[in-house]
Amino acid sequence: MSRMVYLNGEIVPEEMAKVSVFDHGYLYGDGIFEGIRAYNGLVFKLDEHIKRLFQSAKTIMLNLDLSKEEIKEAIIKTVRANKLKDAYIRVVVSRGIGDLGLDPDKCKKPNFVIIASEIALYDQELYANGLKVMTVPTRRNGAEMVNPRIKSLNYLNNIMARIEANLMGVPEAIMLNNEGYVAECTGDNIFIIEGKNLITPPRYAGLLKGIKREVAMEIGESLGLKIKEELFTRYDLYNADECFLTGTAAEVIPVVEIDGRVIAEGKPGQYTQKIVKEFRDYVNSHGVPVYPEDQEKVS
Repeated sequence: MSRMVYLNGEIVPEEMAKVSVFDHGYLYGDGIFEGIRAYNGLVFKLDEHIKRLFQSAKTIMLNLDLSKEEIKEAIIKTVRANKLKDAYIRVVVSRGIGDLGLDPDKCKKPNFVIIASEIALYDQELYANGLKVMTVPTRRNGAEMVNPRIKSLNYLNNIMARIEANLMGVPEAIMLNNEGYVAECTGDNIFIIEGKNLITPPRYAGLLKGIKREVAMEIGESLGLKIKEELFTRYDLYNADECFLTGTAAEVIPVVEIDGRVIAEGKPGQYTQKIVKEFRDYVNSHGVPVYPEDQEKVS
């Protein structure tokens, strides 16, 4: 069955979901997006994702043309049109049609697209046994460049790092900032555990403030871990007691080896396993219902 896509106020079959080659999202990567998940008929952290979409839009002076409530309704409508309970939802807003020049003022109306589909970023055995990852030469954009907190359509920085990961035969890459501190991965935030401390890079290190990142910190705190947002280096990665990644597509996934260094005993640590379990329990009972019958699932 053809997927149904939201395009500028209409739900259309995917083969009809088309935008102009003169759209500045295509020509220059001028636009923003959000990746959102639905679990068990509940759209997870929908308000937080929409808030971040508006923050990205404000930063690049992109008029969304829709209210937060209208976007929320459009997302629910798109998931329903695809008859999905568990879904990956991509919201994309491009600058719109312009000329071949850079001037965004030539783009009079943004294009608004919502896609709801399924996603499986990593094989299930990796969630049980953990990832082997590498640090890569490509450095993360600094805040004075294209600020990583803008979830923009220009992902070439991340893609270059992912190419390097592919060449090294690993599924994910860790990116450092220009000062040599750990920032994030190509599509995920990163955490280490040292004793009873759950440590993740601060936002100013050059990273996206991930929604799942915030959830992992809440769960970690509930388990008795002390949350620290502080700078750390590869030395700290190699000598950590535990390590894991978080992201909308990846969810929470353990890391067991970095740059050939085995992390602790080379298997997911006890706190990481608890965070994975607590996370899965949490997402199945928190969110905005897609269908009326799912209202009773909400905690």
